Amino acid sequence: MAHLIRHKLTNKLTNAAHTVSNKSQAKVSGVFARLGFQTATDEEGVGFVECDDLDYDYRHGMQMDVLQGEEEGGRAEGEGELDGDSHYQRDGTDRRPSSMKTGGSLDEDKPQITTWEAGWNVTNAIQGMFVLGLPYAILHGGYLGLFLIIFAAVVCCYTGKILIACLYEENEDGIKVRVRDTYTDIANACCAPRFPALGGHVVNVAQIIELVMTCILYVVVSGNLMVNSFPGFPVSQKAWSVVATVALLPCAFLKNLKAVSKFSLLCTMAHFVINVLVIAYCLSRARDWAWDKVKFYIDVKKFPISIGIIVFSYTSQIFLPSLEGNMQKPSEFHCMMEWTHISACVLKGLFALVAYLTWADATKEVITDNLPSTIRAVVNLFLVAKALLSYPLPFFAAVEVLEKSFFQDGGRAMFPDCYSPGGQLKSWGLGLRIALVVFTLLMAVFVPHFALLMGLTGSLTGAGLCFLLPSLFHLKLQWRNLLWHHVFFDVAIFVIGGICAISGFIHSVEGLIEAYRYNIHD
Repeated sequence: MAHLIRHKLTNKLTNAAHTVSNKSQAKVSGVFARLGFQTATDEEGVGFVECDDLDYDYRHGMQMDVLQGEEEGGRAEGEGELDGDSHYQRDGTDRRPSSMKTGGSLDEDKPQITTWEAGWNVTNAIQGMFVLGLPYAILHGGYLGLFLIIFAAVVCCYTGKILIACLYEENEDGIKVRVRDTYTDIANACCAPRFPALGGHVVNVAQIIELVMTCILYVVVSGNLMVNSFPGFPVSQKAWSVVATVALLPCAFLKNLKAVSKFSLLCTMAHFVINVLVIAYCLSRARDWAWDKVKFYIDVKKFPISIGIIVFSYTSQIFLPSLEGNMQKPSEFHCMMEWTHISACVLKGLFALVAYLTWADATKEVITDNLPSTIRAVVNLFLVAKALLSYPLPFFAAVEVLEKSFFQDGGRAMFPDCYSPGGQLKSWGLGLRIALVVFTLLMAVFVPHFALLMGLTGSLTGAGLCFLLPSLFHLKLQWRNLLWHHVFFDVAIFVIGGICAISGFIHSVEGLIEAYRYNIHD
Protein backbone atom coordinates (compact mmCIF):
# COMPACT_ATOMS: atom_id res chain seq x y z
CA MET A 1 0.00 0.00 0.00
CA ALA A 2 2.82 2.39 0.92
CA HIS A 3 4.54 1.55 -2.36
CA LEU A 4 1.33 2.37 -4.33
CA ILE A 5 0.92 5.72 -2.55
CA ARG A 6 4.56 6.57 -3.22
CA HIS A 7 4.17 5.67 -6.90
CA LYS A 8 1.10 7.93 -7.29
CA LEU A 9 2.83 10.82 -5.55
CA THR A 10 5.81 10.30 -7.87
CA ASN A 11 3.64 10.60 -10.98
CA LYS A 12 1.84 13.69 -9.69
CA LEU A 13 5.06 15.46 -8.81
CA THR A 14 6.56 14.47 -12.18
CA ASN A 15 3.66 16.07 -14.04
CA ALA A 16 3.89 19.15 -11.84
CA ALA A 17 7.61 19.50 -12.50
CA HIS A 18 7.11 19.30 -16.28
CA THR A 19 4.23 21.82 -16.07
CA VAL A 20 6.39 24.36 -14.29
CA SER A 21 9.44 23.78 -16.50
CA ASN A 22 7.42 24.53 -19.62
CA LYS A 23 6.61 28.08 -18.47
CA SER A 24 9.84 29.24 -20.06
CA GLN A 25 8.31 28.42 -23.46
CA ALA A 26 5.45 30.92 -23.08
CA LYS A 27 6.93 33.54 -25.39
CA VAL A 28 7.25 31.47 -28.56
CA SER A 29 6.18 27.92 -27.79
CA GLY A 30 2.92 29.16 -26.31
CA VAL A 31 2.06 30.95 -29.53
CA PHE A 32 3.11 27.84 -31.46
CA ALA A 33 0.81 25.56 -29.48
CA ARG A 34 -2.17 27.89 -29.55
CA LEU A 35 -1.94 28.53 -33.28
CA GLY A 36 -1.18 24.91 -34.14
CA PHE A 37 0.46 24.95 -37.53
CA GLN A 38 0.33 28.68 -38.15
CA THR A 39 3.62 29.52 -36.50
CA ALA A 40 5.67 27.16 -38.62
CA THR A 41 5.83 27.19 -42.35
CA ASP A 42 9.21 25.86 -43.39
CA GLU A 43 12.45 24.29 -42.21
CA GLU A 44 13.28 27.24 -40.02
CA GLY A 45 9.89 28.36 -38.77
CA VAL A 46 9.15 25.19 -36.87
CA GLY A 47 12.67 25.02 -35.51
CA PHE A 48 12.37 28.48 -34.04
CA VAL A 49 9.40 27.53 -31.90
CA GLU A 50 12.07 25.86 -29.76
CA CYS A 51 14.34 28.88 -29.58
CA ASP A 52 13.42 30.44 -26.23
CA ASP A 53 13.29 27.10 -24.47
CA LEU A 54 16.61 26.01 -25.93
CA ASP A 55 18.27 29.28 -25.02
CA TYR A 56 16.85 29.12 -21.50
CA ASP A 57 18.24 25.68 -20.84
CA TYR A 58 21.56 26.62 -22.36
CA ARG A 59 21.93 29.60 -20.05
CA HIS A 60 21.10 27.52 -17.01
CA GLY A 61 23.34 24.74 -18.29
CA MET A 62 26.25 27.11 -17.72
CA GLN A 63 25.14 27.41 -14.09
CA MET A 64 24.57 23.72 -13.38
CA ASP A 65 27.08 23.80 -10.54
CA VAL A 66 24.93 26.44 -8.82
CA LEU A 67 21.73 24.51 -9.40
CA GLN A 68 23.34 21.35 -8.12
CA GLY A 69 24.26 23.05 -4.86
CA GLU A 70 20.74 24.42 -4.45
CA GLU A 71 19.11 21.07 -5.11
CA GLU A 72 21.32 19.11 -2.73
CA GLY A 73 19.81 21.09 0.14
CA GLY A 74 16.24 20.31 -0.94
CA ARG A 75 16.44 16.65 -1.94
CA ALA A 76 15.28 13.88 0.34
CA GLU A 77 18.08 11.76 1.68
CA GLY A 78 18.68 8.50 -0.14
CA GLU A 79 17.50 9.54 -3.61
CA GLY A 80 20.21 9.31 -6.24
CA GLU A 81 20.90 11.46 -9.28
CA LEU A 82 20.97 10.50 -12.88
CA ASP A 83 24.41 9.89 -14.26
CA GLY A 84 25.35 13.02 -16.16
CA ASP A 85 22.37 15.11 -15.02
CA SER A 86 22.82 17.39 -12.04
CA HIS A 87 19.31 18.80 -11.79
CA TYR A 88 17.00 15.83 -12.38
CA GLN A 89 16.03 12.93 -10.17
CA ARG A 90 15.92 9.43 -11.62
CA ASP A 91 12.17 9.20 -11.03
CA GLY A 92 11.58 12.75 -12.17
CA THR A 93 10.04 13.82 -8.85
CA ASP A 94 12.39 16.69 -8.15
CA ARG A 95 11.37 19.93 -9.78
CA ARG A 96 13.83 22.21 -11.49
CA PRO A 97 14.45 25.33 -9.40
CA SER A 98 15.40 27.34 -12.47
CA SER A 99 11.96 26.82 -13.95
CA MET A 100 10.00 27.78 -10.84
CA LYS A 101 8.41 31.21 -10.67
CA THR A 102 7.17 32.87 -7.54
CA GLY A 103 3.46 32.42 -7.18
CA GLY A 104 3.32 29.85 -9.96
CA SER A 105 0.65 27.19 -9.82
CA LEU A 106 1.61 23.58 -10.18
CA ASP A 107 -1.85 22.83 -11.51
CA GLU A 108 -1.39 25.04 -14.56
CA ASP A 109 -1.68 22.99 -17.74
CA LYS A 110 0.83 23.50 -20.50
CA PRO A 111 -0.45 24.16 -24.04
CA GLN A 112 -0.82 20.92 -25.97
CA ILE A 113 -1.27 20.02 -29.61
CA THR A 114 -2.81 17.04 -31.33
CA THR A 115 -0.88 14.43 -33.25
CA TRP A 116 -2.15 15.86 -36.53
CA GLU A 117 -0.95 19.35 -35.60
CA ALA A 118 2.44 17.97 -34.64
CA GLY A 119 2.60 16.09 -37.93
CA TRP A 120 1.69 19.25 -39.83
CA ASN A 121 4.59 21.10 -38.21
CA VAL A 122 7.07 18.31 -39.02
CA THR A 123 5.75 18.19 -42.58
CA ASN A 124 6.31 21.92 -43.00
CA ALA A 125 9.77 21.54 -41.51
CA ILE A 126 10.94 18.93 -44.00
CA GLN A 127 8.98 20.04 -47.08
CA GLY A 128 9.69 23.75 -47.20
CA MET A 129 11.07 26.14 -49.74
CA PHE A 130 14.45 24.44 -50.11
CA VAL A 131 12.80 21.45 -51.81
CA LEU A 132 13.26 23.51 -54.97
CA GLY A 133 16.94 22.55 -54.93
CA LEU A 134 16.37 18.78 -55.00
CA PRO A 135 16.16 18.38 -58.83
CA TYR A 136 19.66 19.86 -58.96
CA ALA A 137 20.77 17.04 -56.63
CA ILE A 138 19.33 14.48 -59.07
CA LEU A 139 21.31 16.14 -61.85
CA HIS A 140 24.57 15.13 -60.19
CA GLY A 141 23.42 11.87 -58.59
CA GLY A 142 20.91 10.20 -60.92
CA TYR A 143 19.19 7.19 -59.38
CA LEU A 144 21.64 7.32 -56.47
CA GLY A 145 20.27 10.76 -55.68
CA LEU A 146 16.76 9.31 -55.51
CA PHE A 147 18.02 6.54 -53.25
CA LEU A 148 19.63 9.15 -51.03
CA ILE A 149 16.31 11.00 -50.67
CA ILE A 150 14.78 7.74 -49.39
CA PHE A 151 17.79 6.89 -47.23
CA ALA A 152 17.87 10.35 -45.63
CA ALA A 153 14.17 10.09 -44.79
CA VAL A 154 14.67 6.71 -43.08
CA VAL A 155 17.72 7.86 -41.14
CA CYS A 156 16.23 11.19 -40.05
CA CYS A 157 13.05 9.44 -38.92
CA TYR A 158 15.12 6.98 -36.87
CA THR A 159 17.40 9.63 -35.34
CA GLY A 160 14.35 11.70 -34.44
CA LYS A 161 12.99 8.75 -32.49
CA ILE A 162 16.23 7.97 -30.66
CA LEU A 163 16.69 11.65 -29.84
CA ILE A 164 13.34 11.58 -28.04
CA ALA A 165 14.34 8.33 -26.34
CA CYS A 166 17.27 10.22 -24.81
CA LEU A 167 14.79 12.45 -22.98
CA TYR A 168 13.61 9.49 -20.87
CA GLU A 169 15.09 7.32 -18.14
CA GLU A 170 13.62 4.38 -16.25
CA ASN A 171 12.74 5.00 -12.60
CA GLU A 172 13.06 2.49 -9.79
CA ASP A 173 9.81 0.83 -10.85
CA GLY A 174 10.95 0.33 -14.43
CA ILE A 175 8.68 3.09 -15.76
CA LYS A 176 10.12 5.52 -18.31
CA VAL A 177 10.02 9.09 -17.05
CA ARG A 178 10.81 12.25 -19.04
CA VAL A 179 13.81 13.74 -17.23
CA ARG A 180 15.07 16.13 -19.94
CA ASP A 181 13.34 18.78 -22.00
CA THR A 182 15.52 19.90 -24.90
CA TYR A 183 18.33 18.98 -27.26
CA THR A 184 20.62 21.03 -25.01
CA ASP A 185 19.65 18.99 -21.94
CA ILE A 186 20.61 15.81 -23.77
CA ALA A 187 23.94 17.29 -24.88
CA ASN A 188 24.75 18.54 -21.37
CA ALA A 189 23.88 15.16 -19.86
CA CYS A 190 26.31 13.43 -22.22
CA CYS A 191 29.15 15.81 -21.35
CA ALA A 192 28.52 15.90 -17.59
CA PRO A 193 29.97 15.73 -15.00
CA ARG A 194 33.38 16.70 -16.36
CA PHE A 195 32.17 19.29 -18.92
CA PRO A 196 28.54 20.02 -17.95
CA ALA A 197 28.14 23.00 -20.30
CA LEU A 198 30.11 21.74 -23.31
CA GLY A 199 27.13 20.02 -24.92
CA GLY A 200 25.07 23.20 -24.73
CA HIS A 201 27.87 25.13 -26.39
CA VAL A 202 28.12 22.63 -29.25
CA VAL A 203 24.38 22.48 -29.91
CA ASN A 204 23.93 26.24 -29.75
CA VAL A 205 26.90 26.94 -32.00
CA ALA A 206 25.49 24.49 -34.53
CA GLN A 207 22.09 26.14 -34.26
CA ILE A 208 23.51 29.65 -34.72
CA ILE A 209 25.46 28.56 -37.80
CA GLU A 210 22.39 26.93 -39.33
CA LEU A 211 20.16 29.92 -38.58
CA VAL A 212 22.57 32.50 -39.98
CA MET A 213 23.29 30.37 -43.04
CA THR A 214 19.55 30.04 -43.59
CA CYS A 215 19.22 33.83 -43.52
CA ILE A 216 22.02 34.07 -46.09
CA LEU A 217 20.30 31.50 -48.28
CA TYR A 218 17.09 33.55 -48.27
CA VAL A 219 18.98 36.63 -49.46
CA VAL A 220 20.83 34.60 -52.11
CA VAL A 221 17.67 32.96 -53.43
CA SER A 222 15.88 36.32 -53.54
CA GLY A 223 18.62 37.84 -55.70
CA ASN A 224 18.79 34.72 -57.87
CA LEU A 225 15.05 34.63 -58.48
CA MET A 226 14.81 38.34 -59.28
CA VAL A 227 17.67 38.37 -61.78
CA ASN A 228 16.18 35.36 -63.57
CA SER A 229 12.68 36.84 -63.52
CA PHE A 230 13.78 40.08 -65.19
CA PRO A 231 16.82 39.21 -67.33
CA GLY A 232 16.31 42.33 -69.44
CA PHE A 233 16.85 44.67 -66.48
CA PRO A 234 20.40 46.04 -66.14
CA VAL A 235 20.49 44.89 -62.51
CA SER A 236 22.85 42.16 -61.31
CA GLN A 237 22.08 39.44 -58.76
CA LYS A 238 24.20 41.24 -56.17
CA ALA A 239 22.23 44.44 -56.68
CA TRP A 240 18.95 42.57 -56.26
CA SER A 241 20.34 41.09 -53.03
CA VAL A 242 21.03 44.60 -51.77
CA VAL A 243 17.45 45.62 -52.59
CA ALA A 244 16.14 42.56 -50.73
CA THR A 245 18.29 43.35 -47.70
CA VAL A 246 16.99 46.92 -47.57
CA ALA A 247 13.49 45.46 -47.31
CA LEU A 248 14.72 43.19 -44.49
CA LEU A 249 16.25 45.92 -42.31
CA PRO A 250 13.04 46.32 -40.24
CA CYS A 251 13.75 42.84 -38.89
CA ALA A 252 16.28 44.48 -36.57
CA PHE A 253 13.38 46.08 -34.68
CA LEU A 254 11.51 42.83 -34.04
CA LYS A 255 10.42 42.29 -30.45
CA ASN A 256 8.51 39.03 -30.94
CA LEU A 257 7.21 36.73 -33.64
CA LYS A 258 3.51 37.54 -33.35
CA ALA A 259 3.56 39.79 -36.41
CA VAL A 260 5.59 37.28 -38.40
CA SER A 261 3.35 34.34 -37.53
CA LYS A 262 0.38 36.04 -39.19
CA PHE A 263 1.97 35.46 -42.59
CA SER A 264 2.88 31.82 -41.91
CA LEU A 265 -0.20 30.11 -43.28
CA LEU A 266 -0.20 32.41 -46.32
CA CYS A 267 3.43 31.48 -47.05
CA THR A 268 2.65 27.78 -46.78
CA MET A 269 -0.30 28.02 -49.14
CA ALA A 270 1.72 30.06 -51.65
CA HIS A 271 4.53 27.51 -51.61
CA PHE A 272 2.05 24.66 -52.09
CA VAL A 273 0.56 26.42 -55.10
CA ILE A 274 4.03 26.97 -56.58
CA ASN A 275 4.90 23.27 -56.23
CA VAL A 276 1.63 22.32 -57.91
CA LEU A 277 2.32 24.72 -60.79
CA VAL A 278 5.81 23.30 -61.34
CA ILE A 279 4.57 19.70 -61.30
CA ALA A 280 1.63 20.55 -63.57
CA TYR A 281 3.97 22.12 -66.12
CA CYS A 282 6.29 19.10 -65.95
CA LEU A 283 3.39 16.70 -66.48
CA SER A 284 2.30 18.70 -69.51
CA ARG A 285 5.67 17.84 -71.06
CA ALA A 286 5.60 14.16 -70.10
CA ARG A 287 6.04 13.07 -73.71
CA ASP A 288 9.44 14.75 -73.82
CA TRP A 289 10.79 13.36 -70.57
CA ALA A 290 14.44 12.35 -70.84
CA TRP A 291 14.45 8.97 -69.11
CA ASP A 292 17.76 8.11 -70.72
CA LYS A 293 19.42 10.97 -68.81
CA VAL A 294 18.72 9.38 -65.41
CA LYS A 295 21.64 7.03 -64.83
CA PHE A 296 23.55 5.37 -62.04
CA TYR A 297 26.55 7.49 -62.91
CA ILE A 298 27.38 10.19 -60.38
CA ASP A 299 29.49 13.30 -60.57
CA VAL A 300 32.14 12.45 -57.98
CA LYS A 301 33.07 16.10 -57.54
CA LYS A 302 29.57 17.56 -57.17
CA PHE A 303 27.54 14.67 -55.76
CA PRO A 304 28.79 15.20 -52.16
CA ILE A 305 27.27 18.69 -52.43
CA SER A 306 23.98 17.03 -53.38
CA ILE A 307 24.19 14.99 -50.19
CA GLY A 308 24.28 18.19 -48.16
CA ILE A 309 21.31 19.59 -50.10
CA ILE A 310 19.21 16.50 -49.43
CA VAL A 311 20.17 16.29 -45.74
CA PHE A 312 19.43 19.99 -45.24
CA SER A 313 15.92 19.49 -46.61
CA TYR A 314 15.18 16.99 -43.81
CA THR A 315 16.47 18.97 -40.81
CA SER A 316 13.92 19.04 -37.99
CA GLN A 317 15.64 17.41 -35.00
CA ILE A 318 16.39 20.65 -33.16
CA PHE A 319 12.72 21.28 -32.31
CA LEU A 320 11.48 17.69 -31.88
CA PRO A 321 11.98 17.52 -28.06
CA SER A 322 9.79 20.59 -27.56
CA LEU A 323 7.21 19.28 -30.04
CA GLU A 324 6.98 15.87 -28.35
CA GLY A 325 6.69 17.53 -24.95
CA ASN A 326 3.69 19.54 -26.14
CA MET A 327 1.79 16.62 -27.69
CA GLN A 328 -1.43 15.47 -26.08
CA LYS A 329 -0.46 11.87 -26.79
CA PRO A 330 3.36 11.53 -26.79
CA SER A 331 2.93 7.78 -27.33
CA GLU A 332 1.89 8.57 -30.92
CA PHE A 333 5.13 10.43 -31.67
CA HIS A 334 6.77 7.46 -33.41
CA CYS A 335 3.76 6.88 -35.65
CA MET A 336 3.64 10.60 -36.49
CA MET A 337 7.34 10.61 -37.44
CA GLU A 338 6.85 7.61 -39.71
CA TRP A 339 3.93 8.92 -41.78
CA THR A 340 5.38 12.43 -42.06
CA HIS A 341 8.73 11.18 -43.33
CA ILE A 342 7.15 8.62 -45.65
CA SER A 343 4.97 11.30 -47.23
CA ALA A 344 7.93 13.69 -47.45
CA CYS A 345 10.06 11.01 -49.08
CA VAL A 346 7.41 10.22 -51.69
CA LEU A 347 6.64 13.85 -52.52
CA LYS A 348 10.29 14.91 -52.63
CA GLY A 349 11.28 11.97 -54.78
CA LEU A 350 8.46 12.56 -57.26
CA PHE A 351 9.05 16.31 -57.39
CA ALA A 352 12.80 15.94 -57.94
CA LEU A 353 12.45 13.18 -60.54
CA VAL A 354 9.64 14.79 -62.53
CA ALA A 355 11.44 18.15 -62.61
CA TYR A 356 14.72 16.58 -63.68
CA LEU A 357 13.06 14.48 -66.40
CA THR A 358 11.58 17.67 -67.83
CA TRP A 359 14.80 19.69 -68.09
CA ALA A 360 17.49 16.99 -67.80
CA ASP A 361 21.00 18.45 -68.10
CA ALA A 362 19.61 22.00 -68.23
CA THR A 363 18.30 21.73 -64.64
CA LYS A 364 19.30 24.81 -62.64
CA GLU A 365 20.06 25.30 -58.95
CA VAL A 366 16.56 26.68 -58.30
CA ILE A 367 14.15 24.69 -60.45
CA THR A 368 11.72 27.58 -61.04
CA ASP A 369 14.44 29.30 -63.11
CA ASN A 370 13.80 26.63 -65.77
CA LEU A 371 10.18 27.66 -66.24
CA PRO A 372 9.17 29.59 -69.40
CA SER A 373 9.56 33.34 -69.08
CA THR A 374 5.79 33.81 -69.35
CA ILE A 375 5.13 32.23 -65.95
CA ARG A 376 8.62 32.31 -64.41
CA ALA A 377 8.35 35.92 -63.28
CA VAL A 378 5.03 35.38 -61.50
CA VAL A 379 6.16 32.19 -59.76
CA ASN A 380 9.51 33.68 -58.77
CA LEU A 381 7.89 36.80 -57.36
CA PHE A 382 5.77 34.61 -55.11
CA LEU A 383 8.91 32.78 -54.02
CA VAL A 384 10.74 36.02 -53.32
CA ALA A 385 7.84 37.18 -51.18
CA LYS A 386 7.90 33.89 -49.29
CA ALA A 387 11.68 34.13 -48.79
CA LEU A 388 11.44 37.69 -47.47
CA LEU A 389 8.58 36.79 -45.12
CA SER A 390 10.47 33.71 -43.91
CA TYR A 391 13.71 35.59 -43.22
CA PRO A 392 12.56 37.12 -39.88
CA LEU A 393 12.09 33.67 -38.31
CA PRO A 394 15.72 32.45 -38.45
CA PHE A 395 16.97 36.00 -37.91
CA PHE A 396 14.95 36.46 -34.72
CA ALA A 397 16.00 33.04 -33.42
CA ALA A 398 19.68 33.75 -34.09
CA VAL A 399 19.39 37.12 -32.34
CA GLU A 400 17.74 35.48 -29.32
CA VAL A 401 20.49 32.88 -29.00
CA LEU A 402 23.27 35.45 -29.35
CA GLU A 403 21.70 37.97 -26.99
CA LYS A 404 20.85 35.51 -24.25
CA SER A 405 24.17 33.70 -24.51
CA PHE A 406 26.48 36.72 -24.59
CA PHE A 407 24.45 39.64 -23.20
CA GLN A 408 21.78 38.27 -20.83
CA ASP A 409 23.27 35.27 -19.07
CA GLY A 410 22.20 36.05 -15.52
CA GLY A 411 25.22 38.20 -14.67
CA ARG A 412 27.70 35.78 -16.27
CA ALA A 413 27.47 37.21 -19.77
CA MET A 414 30.64 38.23 -21.59
CA PHE A 415 29.21 41.65 -22.44
CA PRO A 416 26.83 44.14 -20.77
CA ASP A 417 23.10 43.60 -21.07
CA CYS A 418 21.79 44.98 -24.38
CA TYR A 419 18.43 45.78 -22.76
CA SER A 420 17.65 48.58 -20.32
CA PRO A 421 15.99 47.83 -16.96
CA GLY A 422 12.68 48.79 -18.56
CA GLY A 423 13.11 46.14 -21.26
CA GLN A 424 13.96 48.57 -24.06
CA LEU A 425 16.64 47.57 -26.55
CA LYS A 426 19.70 49.80 -26.24
CA SER A 427 20.99 51.67 -29.28
CA TRP A 428 24.16 49.61 -29.53
CA GLY A 429 22.06 46.44 -29.27
CA LEU A 430 20.02 47.64 -32.23
CA GLY A 431 23.29 48.33 -34.04
CA LEU A 432 24.37 44.72 -33.50
CA ARG A 433 21.10 43.48 -35.02
CA ILE A 434 21.55 45.71 -38.04
CA ALA A 435 25.14 44.45 -38.32
CA LEU A 436 23.82 40.88 -38.47
CA VAL A 437 21.48 41.81 -41.33
CA VAL A 438 24.37 43.47 -43.15
CA PHE A 439 26.54 40.40 -42.54
CA THR A 440 23.98 38.15 -44.25
CA LEU A 441 24.02 40.58 -47.19
CA LEU A 442 27.81 40.56 -47.47
CA MET A 443 27.89 36.76 -47.45
CA ALA A 444 25.15 36.65 -50.10
CA VAL A 445 27.06 39.15 -52.26
CA PHE A 446 30.43 37.43 -52.05
CA VAL A 447 29.07 33.86 -52.20
CA PRO A 448 25.93 34.06 -54.40
CA HIS A 449 25.65 30.31 -54.97
CA PHE A 450 22.45 28.77 -53.63
CA ALA A 451 23.29 25.09 -54.15
CA LEU A 452 26.82 25.36 -52.75
CA LEU A 453 25.70 27.22 -49.64
CA MET A 454 22.81 24.83 -49.09
CA GLY A 455 25.14 21.84 -49.48
CA LEU A 456 27.67 23.39 -47.10
CA THR A 457 25.02 24.03 -44.45
CA GLY A 458 23.57 20.56 -44.78
CA SER A 459 26.99 18.94 -44.54
CA LEU A 460 28.16 21.04 -41.62
CA THR A 461 25.18 21.47 -39.29
CA GLY A 462 22.49 19.30 -40.89
CA ALA A 463 24.52 16.11 -40.74
CA GLY A 464 25.72 16.96 -37.24
CA LEU A 465 22.30 17.68 -35.74
CA CYS A 466 20.44 14.95 -37.67
CA PHE A 467 22.98 12.12 -37.94
CA LEU A 468 26.03 12.42 -35.72
CA LEU A 469 24.81 13.86 -32.42
CA PRO A 470 21.56 11.85 -32.03
CA SER A 471 23.33 8.52 -32.62
CA LEU A 472 26.21 9.48 -30.33
CA PHE A 473 23.90 10.67 -27.54
CA HIS A 474 21.77 7.53 -27.87
CA LEU A 475 24.79 5.30 -27.42
CA LYS A 476 25.99 7.32 -24.44
CA LEU A 477 22.72 7.68 -22.52
CA GLN A 478 20.86 4.47 -23.46
CA TRP A 479 23.77 2.03 -23.72
CA ARG A 480 22.51 -0.37 -21.06
CA ASN A 481 19.06 -0.71 -22.65
CA LEU A 482 20.11 -1.08 -26.29
CA LEU A 483 19.82 -4.28 -28.29
CA TRP A 484 22.67 -5.27 -30.58
CA HIS A 485 20.90 -4.12 -33.75
CA HIS A 486 20.27 -0.68 -32.23
CA VAL A 487 23.97 -0.40 -31.44
CA PHE A 488 24.78 -1.43 -35.01
CA PHE A 489 22.38 1.15 -36.47
CA ASP A 490 23.73 3.93 -34.27
CA VAL A 491 27.34 3.17 -35.09
CA ALA A 492 26.55 2.81 -38.81
CA ILE A 493 24.65 6.12 -38.89
CA PHE A 494 27.46 7.87 -37.03
CA VAL A 495 30.09 6.56 -39.47
CA ILE A 496 28.03 7.19 -42.61
CA GLY A 497 26.96 10.61 -41.36
CA GLY A 498 30.56 11.51 -40.59
CA ILE A 499 31.75 10.47 -44.05
CA CYS A 500 28.93 12.37 -45.76
CA ALA A 501 29.52 15.45 -43.61
CA ILE A 502 33.28 15.55 -44.25
CA SER A 503 33.08 14.84 -47.98
CA GLY A 504 30.19 17.26 -48.49
CA PHE A 505 31.92 19.98 -46.50
CA ILE A 506 35.21 19.60 -48.38
CA HIS A 507 33.61 19.60 -51.83
CA SER A 508 31.31 22.50 -50.94
CA VAL A 509 34.24 24.58 -49.76
CA GLU A 510 36.20 23.66 -52.90
CA GLY A 511 33.22 24.65 -55.03
CA LEU A 512 32.88 27.96 -53.23
CA ILE A 513 36.59 28.72 -53.65
CA GLU A 514 36.44 27.84 -57.33
CA ALA A 515 33.34 29.97 -57.85
CA TYR A 516 34.95 32.87 -55.98
CA ARG A 517 38.06 32.70 -58.17
CA TYR A 518 35.89 32.57 -61.27
CA ASN A 519 34.01 35.68 -60.15
CA ILE A 520 37.26 37.54 -59.54
CA HIS A 521 38.66 36.69 -62.99
CA ASP A 522 35.30 37.43 -64.55
